[in-house]
Amino acid sequence: MPASSSSQTFPVEGMSCASCSARVEKALRNVPGVETASVNLATGMAQATGTASRTDLILAVEQAGYTVPSPPIKLRIEGMSCASCSTRIEKTLQDVIGVREANVNLASGTAQITGTTTHQVLISAIKEMGFAASLLENENLQDAAKERQQRIKQATKSQWRDLIASALLWLLIMLMTMGHGLGLVPAGIQPLLQWALASVALLGPGRRFYQTGIPALLRRAPNMNSLVALGTGAAYLYSSLVVFYPALLPEGTQHLYFDTVLGILTLVLLGRMMEARAKGRTSAALEKLTHLQPQKAHLLTDGQCNVVPIAQIQLGDHLLVRPGERVPLDGLILEGKSHLDESLLTGEPMPTFHQVGDSVIGGTINQEGTLTIQATATGADTVLARIIDMVAQAQGGKLPIQSLVDKVTLWFVPAIILLSVLTFIVWLILGPSPALGYAVVNAIAVLIAACPCAMGLATPTAIMVGTGTAAEMGILFRKGEALQTLESTRLIAFDKTGTLTSGQPQLTEFYLLDKEASSDPEQAEKTLLALAASVEKQSDHPVSRAIVAAAQERKLPAVKTSHAHIIAGLGITAQDEEGQDIHLGSQSFMKTLGLYNAEANRLVDGLSQKGTSPLFMAHRGQIVALMGVADPVRSSAKKAIAALRAQDIRTVMITGDIEPTARHIAHLVGIEDVIAQVMPHEKSQTVQNLQKIHGSVAFVGDGINDAPALAQADTGLAISHGTDIAIEAADLILTGENLMAVPHAIALSRASMTIIRQNLFWAFAYNIVLIPIAAGVLYPFTGTLLSPSFAAGAMALSSIFVLSNTLRLRRLRTVVEAETATAS
Repeated sequence: MPASSSSQTFPVEGMSCASCSARVEKALRNVPGVETASVNLATGMAQATGTASRTDLILAVEQAGYTVPSPPIKLRIEGMSCASCSTRIEKTLQDVIGVREANVNLASGTAQITGTTTHQVLISAIKEMGFAASLLENENLQDAAKERQQRIKQATKSQWRDLIASALLWLLIMLMTMGHGLGLVPAGIQPLLQWALASVALLGPGRRFYQTGIPALLRRAPNMNSLVALGTGAAYLYSSLVVFYPALLPEGTQHLYFDTVLGILTLVLLGRMMEARAKGRTSAALEKLTHLQPQKAHLLTDGQCNVVPIAQIQLGDHLLVRPGERVPLDGLILEGKSHLDESLLTGEPMPTFHQVGDSVIGGTINQEGTLTIQATATGADTVLARIIDMVAQAQGGKLPIQSLVDKVTLWFVPAIILLSVLTFIVWLILGPSPALGYAVVNAIAVLIAACPCAMGLATPTAIMVGTGTAAEMGILFRKGEALQTLESTRLIAFDKTGTLTSGQPQLTEFYLLDKEASSDPEQAEKTLLALAASVEKQSDHPVSRAIVAAAQERKLPAVKTSHAHIIAGLGITAQDEEGQDIHLGSQSFMKTLGLYNAEANRLVDGLSQKGTSPLFMAHRGQIVALMGVADPVRSSAKKAIAALRAQDIRTVMITGDIEPTARHIAHLVGIEDVIAQVMPHEKSQTVQNLQKIHGSVAFVGDGINDAPALAQADTGLAISHGTDIAIEAADLILTGENLMAVPHAIALSRASMTIIRQNLFWAFAYNIVLIPIAAGVLYPFTGTLLSPSFAAGAMALSSIFVLSNTLRLRRLRTVVEAETATAS
């Protein structure tokens, strides 16, 4: 049996620029069995779909010169009594196949292992040595967020330390080059002292560039670190020749460039540190979501209330939620009532009322009442965990606009190295005296000025911030590419029931059409309604729920029916206890059965003019009743349609309801066009027809019977119901009940794509303009040359500009809500 296709996501370390991510992506695509592969430089994550094994994927990444740091395996080890024990265990773990690194801490009694092996293999190896070991798992999402913040903090601290050291060394060298060391350093030893300071800089702060850049160069896979290593290395070696072997160089070319070496290192390190801090802020929204998860819960057992870690809660456990506390997990209210603040999950600003029997979502805030809930989901199955996973997946996505960038960056660094060599040769042959000096400086300037980082960060960082901001507004992008497709939307098609309407219809009218029941019409109505409710219990359609609810409100006795069969788009059939047929459905359904009632047809016109949907009931071969079911329009629908109109987007309603009812609802909310009496299986074709006329079409539905239409649309937006956010056919999930989320999503998409285009323009324009200047093309006309130190500063600013521009999206929520409110 062939292996099934699956998606695998894993981190990749060692990528410093867009050339790196493009190279890793190419390596993954070359693995047999891989269907698609994408690598996100900003998050450092790779995603591959297909039948290839995880081992093959990791091997391909490592052969390309990068590492895949599998989530560290943490073990608790018992029985260690001295350093000899910990050392022996550490050596044994390092010898296990697949282990990249192992560290054993005697004081804490733990071990941390990175690699591709499993914890079972590691535990077995430890047990063979006579020690006991067990797996230590992260207790909750908050721990993972804290660990990430700690890693960022440690990396920033290391970069800050190197930056200070490099800056101080650069300052010392600059002082020596100004006025012969200001008279403090004898001129005779200045060159040697500059060489010593530069050597310390390369061995200390600059070592990171050589540790990764040179091996990448030797593997014929150069990256940004390779350019820095080549540039500083060339300047350092040339200046070292001037210090120790000046006779080897032509007269007039014996200049020192140690200040250039330190200037490059300092400014590149400054850029890297600022870049790291900015990249950390791009995931702020995701980290905010992880902090919604409480770490402890009040567990009720045998009348006692105990505070326990959230990881110990199991399905079915009863939990106490006090006023002001966050709901620990998804659950069902058993006792109490309260208002819950769900704003950080749904984007809805007003607290919502919940009572016994209602579902609650973990992470929401209980405002005033004490609640007893029963846990219905734990761990990765909770709504919050699924939202976090969905946001993380979207942030790791890749937009179509990125494809051009990938093609450029794949060959960018090799091309820069080649251009640098050509620059050196041209200046050496055609340059003025001293030609060698000019050749060296300009070749180094070309290497340092090049910046593939800005190109690589332009798109993924915007996706991270855009989708994160959307999540805070109750808009979940299941696919990152939807951020681009939504921007080009020209028409939005809306489903009616459950989308434009609340999805909670009520039985408002009941017309008895059975002439034989005229002697006791009240009892006949009760009998028929009870019979109808018994049949409609077999369906989950909103209209069916309205009939069942009406029977329950009147406390009508249950009636036995059998052989229920749902006919999609028409109605439902069943049989009573005597085997007589019962039919409930639309007017079209009655026509297919050959049933007709003049009074019913007359009544239908009146119902339709009020926006009430007619439901026919036939029994024993004749139409016996007509029911009117009204579904109130969402309060936000009219405002949302007005906001979309202000955004120059046309709207249309697609519904299975009859034309007059559909037109009445469309008129209420302001929709221009209506396509009525569309069967569920025809909605997909209807969307396809609209695409041929209008181009890019989005579809908004409730996900109940809209899956084909959601999948067919260029962008599918599904309104979730309560805890249901797993609507696979949709590209976006709207977690709130407010339809203003639709124009908000459009505005977010447009703003994000504007930022991306600005980023890409800057990144490409910077390289297109600055690299030729660094090569010296202006020198024959203006005598202008670009200092390598200035090139390093400009290169750092290029990435910083892209990241700073992207971070403007974090303020977008306020702007979007204000603009759409004004428009509506």
